[in-house]
This record gives sequence, C-alpha cells and structure tokens, in this order.
Amino acid sequence: MFARSALRSSLASSSRLFSTSTPRQTKVAVLGAGGGIGQPLSLLLKTDPLVSSLSLYDIRGAPGVAADVSHVDTPSEVKGYAADQLDQALDGVQVVVIPAGVPRKPGMTRDDLFNTNASIVRDLASAVGRVAPTAHILVISNPVNSTVPIVASTLSKLGAFDPNRVFGVTTLDVVRASRFLSLVTGSTPAECDVPVIGGHSGATIVPLLSQTNLGKSLVGSGETYGQLVHRIQFGGDEVVKAKDGAGSATLSMAYAGAKFANALLRGLNGEKDVVTPTFVKSPLYESQGVDFFSSLVELGPKGVEKIHPVGPLAPEEEKLLEACLPELKKNIEKGKAFVA
Repeated sequence: MFARSALRSSLASSSRLFSTSTPRQTKVAVLGAGGGIGQPLSLLLKTDPLVSSLSLYDIRGAPGVAADVSHVDTPSEVKGYAADQLDQALDGVQVVVIPAGVPRKPGMTRDDLFNTNASIVRDLASAVGRVAPTAHILVISNPVNSTVPIVASTLSKLGAFDPNRVFGVTTLDVVRASRFLSLVTGSTPAECDVPVIGGHSGATIVPLLSQTNLGKSLVGSGETYGQLVHRIQFGGDEVVKAKDGAGSATLSMAYAGAKFANALLRGLNGEKDVVTPTFVKSPLYESQGVDFFSSLVELGPKGVEKIHPVGPLAPEEEKLLEACLPELKKNIEKGKAFVA
C-alpha cells in the first residue's frame, strides 16, 4: 500500500515540474543535445507535457542520448540525429533550443568563448533559417549578449529574421536571483520573484531587487546588497571554480532553459499573462545603440507579444544600468560584426 501511494505521489510531483495549459502538440529540437547542458535539458523537456516530439542533434552522441531519454515514461516521441543529419533534425520543428558550444573553464570569461561558439551558433542559425524559418529560437550558447545578435544577423541575411521569434535565455540569472535572495531573507524562492534586466554576463546583469517585496529593503543596505548583487552577476564563476576545470553551470542552466522553454510553449499555446525576462530585439535602449536587451516580456502565440518597460529603479539600480549599457553595446556590436 505504501509503495503504491509513494509511486502515485512521485508521478504527481513529476507532472508538476512544468506549468501547463490546454496542450497544443509541439515539436522541439535541441541542438547540442550531447553536451553538459544538452543532456539534462533534453531529459527535462521529455517530461514537459507541452512537448510532443523531441529532435536531439549534436556532432556526437545525440542518438545515444535520444535512446536513453526515450525510455522516460511520458508520451513525447524522441529521435536522435548524427552530425550529418542537421536538416532532418530541424524538419517540422516549431521551437529550437541551442545549448551547443564549449563550456567555460577557470579563468575564462564568456567573451573568451566567443571565437569558438560564434561560428557554431552562426552555422546552426543558418540551418534553422533554411529548414525551419518560422521556428522560435532559444539561444543558450554563450556569450548570449553576442550570440543572439549573431543569430539575428544570420537569419536577416536569409530573409528569415522575425524579432518575435528569437530569444536569449537569461532565465538562469532570474533563478539565481530568486534563490540567493531567499537565502538572505530566510524565505522561499517562490516569494522572491526578481526581475533581472540587461544582458547575461557580469556587469550587464541588473537585478531589480527594489521591485520585489522582500528585496526592496536590502537596496541601499550597503555590504549585504552589494554582496547579493555581485553573487547574482557572477554566480557562474562559483560553479566554474567549484567544478575545477570540469565545466561550468550545466545542470542549473538546463533547468533554467527548460523553465523558459515551458513558458514559451505556454504562451504559444495561448495561455495569457506569461511574462518573464528574456534577451530580445528591443526598443527600450535602442537610442543608445543597445538594440537587444533583456526585460520582462509577455509571451504569446507569435512569441514576443509585448516588451515591458523596466519600471522605476532605485538609485543603486540606475548605477548598475549605467554600467551595463556600454558593455552590452560592445557585446552586441561584436556579434553583429562577426556576421557582417
């Protein structure tokens, strides 16, 4: 009796991993499915009831990952594709998630990854533009501040860029902000929903703690506030250091990637009021040469439905934003120049 009730509890908790709405079957591709992020991300997407079919692609290992993940007891179909089968992997997909590329190692910044990951992302985006030009593209590959403009510029050359369909996944910054604030305040992460704007590296990450009930009292509190902001901005360095050369934040990034993918799928499915930060083509700071920016975005059937303004900022957050914008502008320009 206990075993049966425990099993029912386990299955119930599994079904609550993701929010759902009335299901619309969606085919999702993961490009880079054999890597440190791609494998756990594929597993999490297999458990998402809004995913009807998973196409897993990588230059090595994807068929094995697909065989493994396909045994998970959820209805979605899974198929793996080898290095020479990219077009087949993209056939008919509505959402493409790109975690492909090399991970950070100790001493490396996201910019150090640029030369390798930029070409990988460009080539994958080109394939998406040819084979699945109406797909929504979720970019995880770092440096996101540059790889999203690379995707946009690559698609533009093919006449396939729709700014409503290209997203930089900055959800890990939001996840970290929520978790780290909860630790400081002795609350739960569910009570600490922190908007994070700007970009997805270091000083370009701007957590808006003043816009949360539990965080606003910390703003201007001196050392506690400064330490919390720094941890949110440079949380990835903690993981790189702790893994001691064995990689970067892969598991938490996979979780964040699956969380954002579920939000997008719910929006595509017609669910209302799905709002989350993401790095998109944006008018908010375009006049300052920053035409990609992460802020709260409402997701809907066409992808981006509405880009929300950043709202009121505390003086400390104004300073963070002032430091963010010039750095973010350089990152964006670097990505565009790579494709030019």
